[in-house]
Amino acid sequence: MAAPSRPGSRARRRWAASAALAALALSLSACSPTTVVERGEAESTTVVERSEAESKPPSAASSPSPSPSGTPTYPSPTAAAAPAPSSAPAVSTPAVSADPANPLVVVNKRRPLAPIDFAPQLVAPNVVTASGQQELLNPVTAHAAEQMFAAATADGAPMTLLSGYRSYATQVATYNGWVARQGQEAADVASARPGYSEHQTGFAFDIGDHSGACSLQPCFKDTKAALWVAAHAHEYGFIVRYPWWHHETTGYYYEPWHLRYIGVEAATDMHRRGVATLEEYLGLPAAPAYSG
Repeated sequence: MAAPSRPGSRARRRWAASAALAALALSLSACSPTTVVERGEAESTTVVERSEAESKPPSAASSPSPSPSGTPTYPSPTAAAAPAPSSAPAVSTPAVSADPANPLVVVNKRRPLAPIDFAPQLVAPNVVTASGQQELLNPVTAHAAEQMFAAATADGAPMTLLSGYRSYATQVATYNGWVARQGQEAADVASARPGYSEHQTGFAFDIGDHSGACSLQPCFKDTKAALWVAAHAHEYGFIVRYPWWHHETTGYYYEPWHLRYIGVEAATDMHRRGVATLEEYLGLPAAPAYSG
């Protein structure tokens, strides 16, 4: 009787092995969709990241950028985060003004000041300047700047005022200096022509980080002052006038230090809606270059 029992034992062992294989197959089948989904998400993330990287502009070593501040700068290799467009109701978009004393006046390469030698009323804001010398702004901008500088300091991101109002005569000298050194074509991408500079309105100024790091350079975007301004400037009526990669609209490459007063309501509306440029906000055509 012992010999016949061995084939039965082998059959039972074969059956047990088959059952184990079937259970393993079912287990693998149940897991495989999750594995495919996870791999697919990882691959799609890689594609998105690669696409974003490929769409980025040239590196800082490519070519000098247009800069209304009178100093040639270069496009930054990374962009500051832009606010996501909001679904919240927007205020009615105000009308663009041709009045150089109006906060919504637009000055760019297609829209000179009128009169071209306009000079605003000016005061000296009570803020820290980089040079230690007095800088001037128009009264409404000076008051807003004082509030903004104080708030930034309280939040641990103190800033300095680098350059405020520049007169028509000052811009004549600055621009002509560029022409004499490098020719008009180069001057037009390094300095605003007289009468075409926002600095002449008294509504615009350049800031620096209190540490003095990266003044008027692309790396300024990573300083405490620049990061604070990107998040809070609209609360005081200011916008970063020349945002990242919108030079085909504004005529100037990214300048995270160049602030422009347009009023709290308009600046907050732009920020909430994710509108990047003043031209777009006010329905104006792009101004990438001078018309003549």
